[in-house]
Amino acid sequence: MMPRIFPSLLLALMFAAPLPAAAEVEGWQWGGSLRTLNLTGEEAPGELFPAYRLSSTRLRLETTWQNPSGWRVETAVDDQLLGTDPGGILPLPGDGVNRRFDLDHSWQHDDGWASRLQVDRLNIAWSAGHLDAAVGRQAVGFGRIVIFSPLDVIAPFPPDALDTDVRPGVDALRLTAHYGLDGQFGAVAVFGDVSHHDSYLATWADNRSGIDLLAIGGRLRDRPMAGLGAAGNLGTLGIKGEAAFYEGGRIGEPGGDPHRHMLIAAIEGWYRFDNGLTLITQYLHNGAGARTTADYPETALSAPIREGLTSLLGRHYLMAAPGFELHPLVTLNGLLIWNLSDDSWLFRPTLAINLADNLSLELFWTRPEGCEPKNRGVSLPSEPRSEFGSQGESAGFFLKWYY
Repeated sequence: MMPRIFPSLLLALMFAAPLPAAAEVEGWQWGGSLRTLNLTGEEAPGELFPAYRLSSTRLRLETTWQNPSGWRVETAVDDQLLGTDPGGILPLPGDGVNRRFDLDHSWQHDDGWASRLQVDRLNIAWSAGHLDAAVGRQAVGFGRIVIFSPLDVIAPFPPDALDTDVRPGVDALRLTAHYGLDGQFGAVAVFGDVSHHDSYLATWADNRSGIDLLAIGGRLRDRPMAGLGAAGNLGTLGIKGEAAFYEGGRIGEPGGDPHRHMLIAAIEGWYRFDNGLTLITQYLHNGAGARTTADYPETALSAPIREGLTSLLGRHYLMAAPGFELHPLVTLNGLLIWNLSDDSWLFRPTLAINLADNLSLELFWTRPEGCEPKNRGVSLPSEPRSEFGSQGESAGFFLKWYY
């Protein structure tokens, strides 16, 4: 991929020059970020995906206005420039299923370069006493588990996502009523790209005897669902558990749910050792996944995958996220995702370096391992024998600057 000057970088310099940090003028605040992700990947086994290089640069400008009477207006514009070699192997992301209004525009510059400008936040919020309300494009997230939360049902991040600093905005109406010290009842309506992707959910959260409790229920994109979660401590060990149950729809149809009943549940433990090592481990039951590897291609096209409800193809997983501070400015992190059903795994070590105030760099390498697909090198479609055995290695860096 030939180097070039990104238009987003020029825009970032224009925006950030007068704003070295979030500025405030008469109730308005400005801020934003410039994030550039660059990686190189090898050809996937079975010739399922060619060797590639990718560069994604995102400029974000955020503004917030609020006044003492409780009103608040939030906006954010996000500009992404995506380059791939070979050109077009990875498309620009679209609006997804949780946005009713088309507030973005894309450009195709040539075979290898494309850009997308989107409005990622545009909402009005109001607070008075024990009641909060917000309407418009906003961030909506649930659940407390770190690696993969079964209760984070609206716009969750995949467990192997690299850029998780900003949650995508969704078109929603949200009401929250607070009671006591930590209790709250909530209701949220999320308006999808089509009517059957609308979601209507009620939530409850409280803390009882040192245990954080969370419940959620309603209709999630035209399927009934209910979920429960709890988080607490057993001595110095932090423990979290979550479970979400779904009644599937359009079973057997293209783009429908893979099963009539789907349970996605996880238990996660957190522990810090005396030497400074922090370890998070999680067991995940992915009820939206396939029972056998032969069903992986069909599962990859199912509604839970297409909607982002899950990104994993199997049923049972063990995950781990260790972290160790090598220096006050340097941290070594890791991610392990082990598919217990087909015995394949993905491992990604990451070196996080704090270069300066609001400037950080992450260096990473991703190593998948597992049984490779059948029918390699022949004209017939390759048959997967494991989830991660069908992926190739990749490495790259992620540079982030906040202003």
